[in-house]
Amino acid sequence: MDLLEYQVKEWFGNIGIPVLPSQRIDHPTDLKRLKIRYPVVLKSQVYAGERIHAGGVRIVETTIDAIAAAQTIFNLPIWGELPEVLLAETKYDSKQEFYLAVVLDTAVCRPVLLGCKEANIDWESAGEKLQYVVVEQEFSPFYARRLALKMGLQGALMQSVSNVVEKMYELFIQKDLDLVEINPLAVNAANEVMALNGKVSINERAIGRHPELAELAAKISQRHSSYKNNSKLKDLNGGDTQGKIGILGNGAGSIMATFDLVASLGGKPSHPLNLRHGLLTDTPPTSFGDRLNKGLNLLTADKSIQVILINLLGSIPQAEAAAQVIAKFIQDHHSHNRRESHIPYLVVRLAGSELNVAQDLFASVEHQGELVLVEDLDEAVAQAVRLAKPVTFQRVKVK
Repeated sequence: MDLLEYQVKEWFGNIGIPVLPSQRIDHPTDLKRLKIRYPVVLKSQVYAGERIHAGGVRIVETTIDAIAAAQTIFNLPIWGELPEVLLAETKYDSKQEFYLAVVLDTAVCRPVLLGCKEANIDWESAGEKLQYVVVEQEFSPFYARRLALKMGLQGALMQSVSNVVEKMYELFIQKDLDLVEINPLAVNAANEVMALNGKVSINERAIGRHPELAELAAKISQRHSSYKNNSKLKDLNGGDTQGKIGILGNGAGSIMATFDLVASLGGKPSHPLNLRHGLLTDTPPTSFGDRLNKGLNLLTADKSIQVILINLLGSIPQAEAAAQVIAKFIQDHHSHNRRESHIPYLVVRLAGSELNVAQDLFASVEHQGELVLVEDLDEAVAQAVRLAKPVTFQRVKVK
């Protein structure tokens, strides 16, 4: 369960993470009573990502421009979600931007500190740039400084970033959270840091231990439920969108990009499932392979889906195990007659060493043409769209 940005900023400010002067906007006319100086940044408050590319973030210099921009943003759906509120925030001039996060790693059941000297992370090469520190024992400032040093920071900037990481961890523990993220943490010409955007994910199992969160959680749950009924992007709980191509991926950004590519080629995407995190009903820890298996079965249960497109980017945890899950899925279903039972085709896009691992494993599988394995995303999408068309399918060999 995620908070909206304006709620995250309130938590950040209360715990001591530096944030800009801001004001919640419930209606465009609220901007006539704006208490912060122009220029300001107006931000759509939605759960979906990619707000900037969708037009949900605008810089304005006057009240007239602000009201006009707010009217546009309030009526701009982003991934099917219309904002109920906007955030007006002072514009900040940064010379450098970082990525910071504290996340619960379900594989090792320990908090992990993440940091990168680039805010806009290319998740395909994230392993080369993203630094991490596992909090193996009781937390101390040593862990935060270690992350800052691994990021290559020095002097006063290293200390400033360390202080922010300490506050993030304090919030993470205080509220029993799954994720605290700052993206970006901006640095100005005076080497002062500022959290320009943030994300917080609440662990629903922990709400009972924090009565003060119950009312907030109820409101978020109601709004988030409404959003999920209309959004393209689902988690492993699935949804009711109509389409012929189900999408599995290991990150919101890659899933949305895949969804758009399928739609741009005339395909009908449905049920994007994010495998990065497990279900709230799962008993932790869940492995990537477990989530992949559950995702395959959820999509197969939908009779409207003809093709499952799996797009796995970056370093995949337990790549061989994930390939084995796909192989077993095919073996368990390949003996069925396609005309008598619903068995979707699989199109798997893997890159780098993971592709080689999968090729070796799939070579011995009697997939009977139900699997397409490629390295290029455009080719994978094209294959999925072709297979989903109502024509007589030709069997496709593993490439």
